[in-house]
Amino acid sequence: MNAPSLDRLPDTGIELASKKAYRNRLRRLQVQLLNIQQALFRSGGRAVLVFEGSDASGKGGTIRRITELMDPRGYRVHPVGQPNPEEQGRHYLWRLFRHLPPAGGVAIFDRSWYGRVLVERVEGFARPAQWQRAYREINELERWLVDDGVRLCKFYLSIDREEQGKRFRARLDDPLKNWKLTDEDLRNRARWDDYQDAANQMFSETHTETAPWQLINAQRKRPARIAVMQRIVDVLGRDLDTSPPAVDADSLAAAREALGPATDEAAQE
Repeated sequence: MNAPSLDRLPDTGIELASKKAYRNRLRRLQVQLLNIQQALFRSGGRAVLVFEGSDASGKGGTIRRITELMDPRGYRVHPVGQPNPEEQGRHYLWRLFRHLPPAGGVAIFDRSWYGRVLVERVEGFARPAQWQRAYREINELERWLVDDGVRLCKFYLSIDREEQGKRFRARLDDPLKNWKLTDEDLRNRARWDDYQDAANQMFSETHTETAPWQLINAQRKRPARIAVMQRIVDVLGRDLDTSPPAVDADSLAAAREALGPATDEAAQE
């Protein structure tokens, strides 16, 4: 199958006439995702969402919209940064295995095992032999997850270098966001071409029938969020019964008799 490429960044194909149209569409998708999360919980299903992408491409904002209506008891967001000393002494997948979801759960990775073939490769934290064999290890991991029933979505949010510069400068002028711009962001920006090359090889090696990449054009934040949400709903909701569970009629009648009619105040709540 043809792998995505940052040299051929696709359009999302999503047009939003207004901010209101965006909010309405987003809310519908959020409600659908909540229903899917509840169905996964009831069925014991599991889901893993993986987010990679350019710095300032909107991963965090997208994840925030994804989880806005979800039950916080049923998902975990795992921001993956530099490994600590304990993790450095083990296989790089060890710290990520610990965050795979239990039955009925959703795990969201903000950065992931792909750090081995992106930042660790580019910055020299992994030797060539280590990051080169990681493609096979990652493919095997994802095959194992899918074969075990995990619903897996992988997203790479991409913006061009000019747009990244605009977003970095906007952060500098916002006292609530300037802390997000780090020396690491600027160092990565200086090696833009190296990261683009690493990402393209990552697509070539790990875009599989089992776990395909979704390359998202994130130049415009709102269409990008809708594109991600729609893909999640499509994949996680495939062949999943999201209808409410049946309630025993006798139990329901007994409860109504014991509790009496609902008050106007309770109905309004």
